[in-house]
Amino acid sequence: MGQPLPHALVTGGGTGIGLAVARRLASTHRVTIVGRRADVLREAAAAIGGDVQAVAADVTEGSAVDAAFAQARRRFGPVSVLVNNAGAAWSGAILDQDEEALLKVLQLNVVQVHRCIRAALPDMLEARTGRIVNVASTAGLVGYSFVSAYCAAKHAVIGLTRALALELVRKGVTVNAVCPGYTDTDLVSTQVETLSRRSGGDEASIRQKLTQTIPLGRLIRPDEVAAAVDYLCRPEAGAVTGQALVVAGGEYMAG
Repeated sequence: MGQPLPHALVTGGGTGIGLAVARRLASTHRVTIVGRRADVLREAAAAIGGDVQAVAADVTEGSAVDAAFAQARRRFGPVSVLVNNAGAAWSGAILDQDEEALLKVLQLNVVQVHRCIRAALPDMLEARTGRIVNVASTAGLVGYSFVSAYCAAKHAVIGLTRALALELVRKGVTVNAVCPGYTDTDLVSTQVETLSRRSGGDEASIRQKLTQTIPLGRLIRPDEVAAAVDYLCRPEAGAVTGQALVVAGGEYMAG
């Protein structure tokens, strides 16, 4: 018998980008998908097929993360790849957002990323190889109106990515971020609904306006983001670390 496939763990793996990533990695990895909704995760795992397991956990809870990683290892062994995809956006004017709301956004998008990295990293350091990919956003590179907390959180994820890349570069572990632009997921649909309520405009018009900001002329597909994640997880990407790979149809270009 040959060596078992490496183990990839994807948070927020039941829908959207996370599901696309899990589906893409399943051809080369045993995959654990983690999320809060057990029924959604089970359906996703069954749809992907192969060596995919579902582990229900709220990654904003420290004890839940520890338990989820322990459960994941019992079946598939040490974690070789971690894709931090779980997160959430909050939109609104800054005067409508108090400190408690800000802290919640940071907890959802930054603290849990840090927590999951700490849970996965001992396996990678022992093996002297590993891949960590944080799904950030173009909001981690530029500012957008009415999402100040989300922008602050995603900027923090990029900073964390770059700092850890330098810390781990001689230990066989790469740390990168993927920064999608407006992607055709439930997250963007929720943002469109919020903008519609605030402005009184219809959702179709708002979605069209979002699309017009993308030179490509359409929303990004989850599978396109998954392809970027897949590349960063491959053995041949061993010299790529500390990067923020933008998948945004030309919306953002670094100067």
